Amino acid sequence: MTNEHDSAEGVTEETWLAHERMLMSWISISTSMITFGFTIYKFFEFEEGREAVVNSARITPRILALILMSIGLVSLAAAAIQSRRRTRGCARPRVSLAEIVAGFMSLFGVLMVLTALFRQ
Repeated sequence: MTNEHDSAEGVTEETWLAHERMLMSWISISTSMITFGFTIYKFFEFEEGREAVVNSARITPRILALILMSIGLVSLAAAAIQSRRRTRGCARPRVSLAEIVAGFMSLFGVLMVLTALFRQ
């Protein structure tokens, strides 16, 4: 037989784990956007190196790559902030592995954006 305290503690644990899973999903989506944007950038950089004809549209592949990487970074930051706010009320403060991974992926994303911005 469980008492009320055990039941409330279990809900808090389940809620915290649900937020961890949700943040890991956002990390996966954001990482995909960042790496896809960087892949577009590197592919067209390679094509320019081969002196292939690149379409001179308003949105160049470099700009598209920067937009995709930026969207990935912004969505990752927003998901991490939302996760932190929603888990603030948990009974015990915990070290969130998902937040640590989000931090590392943010650094990775920033490096990719800086590479695309400053490499001519």
